[in-house]
Amino acid sequence: KKIIRVIGDGMGINHTTIGRFHLGGPNFNMGVDRMPIHGMVTNHSFNSLYIDSAASATAWATGTRTINGFIGVDHKKRNVTNITELLATHDYISGLVATSSLTHATPAAHYAHVDSRYKEEEIASQLMTSDIRIALGGGQEFFNLEENENATIILNPEQLEDKVLGSQRIIGLFAQDGIKRSVGPTQLAMSKSALSFLEKNSECGKYFLMSEGSQIDWASHDNHLPAMLVELADFNDTVNYMLDFASARDDVLVIVSSDHETGGLTLLDQEKDYVISKWNTDSHSLNQVAIYAYGPGASQFAGKVDQTEIFAKIADLADKTSCSID
Repeated sequence: KKIIRVIGDGMGINHTTIGRFHLGGPNFNMGVDRMPIHGMVTNHSFNSLYIDSAASATAWATGTRTINGFIGVDHKKRNVTNITELLATHDYISGLVATSSLTHATPAAHYAHVDSRYKEEEIASQLMTSDIRIALGGGQEFFNLEENENATIILNPEQLEDKVLGSQRIIGLFAQDGIKRSVGPTQLAMSKSALSFLEKNSECGKYFLMSEGSQIDWASHDNHLPAMLVELADFNDTVNYMLDFASARDDVLVIVSSDHETGGLTLLDQEKDYVISKWNTDSHSLNQVAIYAYGPGASQFAGKVDQTEIFAKIADLADKTSCSID
């Protein structure tokens, strides 16, 4: 009845490995290490082995493989139903969190239909008219804040706690574009608020939440390992929080994955207390990414999973739930 997807944008297996070394050592358990089901994801675009976040997120959010740069449309630019639109027909409400702008590719694939990820003003307009009940992230510069009759707009994260309790729909825009780490809020803080809102506002106890650690990807594009590890730590805290929440219930499915690997990160050796690592590109690589799952239905995500299958598996699980109030 409760489906939570946590995305580490640009996060490959070596990102997770060096995160483990950094946060606690070789025997440390990352959040994903607590999840009993592990699989590998095939993630190419419609016409290329290389995939960007737009085509990748469209694949898992709609079950349709498309061209890089397209969001919510197939390779012929035809709109395709996304997971939040489908889940709404099963009485779910949905929320989104991103440390990037809410108009960036990954969150946008859950509500928008455009033939270019760079049409961010149009994407923003589609968020405002979508069924997304709560969306927290950056992106003020892309929104017409004068036209907000169907949502409570907040620009200061300090407003969030009070507004969450009383509003029916919230759009939180906490930066002009992506959220600056020095200013906040964190992925964890936004995810906690979004989860609390969905818990309070779902009449059937059914909801979907996507939370993205967007800037793991940005730091990897910059080949900046210290910055990447800061983003990864926040992402890891978010995963652990969601798993703690799910472990106390029997109706929560948590899925953790990535859209692609960024940076071609290679871990080469150890020299005293340091890991010798190497970035091989400032772009995306063709390396596979992992998927992890916990909760009812988690076993469906074991082994080799194509990105387009994630949509179908979630849709199948949702179809088996009924609208009942706990």
